[in-house]
Amino acid sequence: MKILVINGPNINMLGIREPDIYGREDYSSLCAMIEKHAAQAGVQVEIYQSNHEGDLVDRIQQAYGNTQGIVINPGAYTHTSVALLDALKAVGIPAVEVHISDPDSREDFRKTSYVRLAALCTIKGRGLRGYLDAIDCLIKEI
Repeated sequence: MKILVINGPNINMLGIREPDIYGREDYSSLCAMIEKHAAQAGVQVEIYQSNHEGDLVDRIQQAYGNTQGIVINPGAYTHTSVALLDALKAVGIPAVEVHISDPDSREDFRKTSYVRLAALCTIKGRGLRGYLDAIDCLIKEI
């Protein structure tokens, strides 16, 4: 089984950006944690990050036919991107939306998620551990 983990804008700034909200672990620590968990679970994982919406859409489309699950943290695009929603719907690959913080407990505009409409479930507010929960959810569902 191959799982694609997609991270949107500013996720590469973990440990620097608002550590009181997102924690002090950096992006390389997140990637190492995901890779270790996937290896222990016996699944192949690819991790991709971009600050550009079109790049994220392209990567979702490239997953068609060779990826069994997607974990996606769309970052700020969660609240604005119909393009990411449409890409996920187009490829039909089971997806889990993940957020390090709980966007529903933050500013009102963060309560809207377009991506959620194409996701099996949303994992939020569990810190970096949420990524591991999302991988486990996909393994169980697929």
